[in-house]
Amino acid sequence: MMTRSGSRQLVRFVIVGVFNTAFAYGVYALLLALGLHFTLANFGALVFGILISFYSQGRFVFRNLHVQRFPRFLAVWGSLYVVNIALIAGFVGFGFDPYVGGALALPIITVLSFLLQRFFVFSSGRPPVID
Repeated sequence: MMTRSGSRQLVRFVIVGVFNTAFAYGVYALLLALGLHFTLANFGALVFGILISFYSQGRFVFRNLHVQRFPRFLAVWGSLYVVNIALIAGFVGFGFDPYVGGALALPIITVLSFLLQRFFVFSSGRPPVID
């Protein structure tokens, strides 16, 4: 079980993440509607998401907005992009359309994102306290 501080951080992550995800998914859907393949649409949404997420997650969730964290943030999101594309492709392979595939991949990517950001990107260098 997480500490009270970790729980509050998770709540903030979810709230900020809902807004970031809604905007990024809107960009994804718009780019699909414009005729882009889901890989390119997802990449466009990723770029948009990176621009707003580094600031919002670092500032409001992890309270650590040091610019030197940005390369880690980019590395994490580059990795998450690859995982996300694989998930969407898997869902499309099971017969879902790319809109639904993108939506189904969101919870998995959200959990991975929180863990990687908390323990790698915005970590203070010492392990967080977990009860």
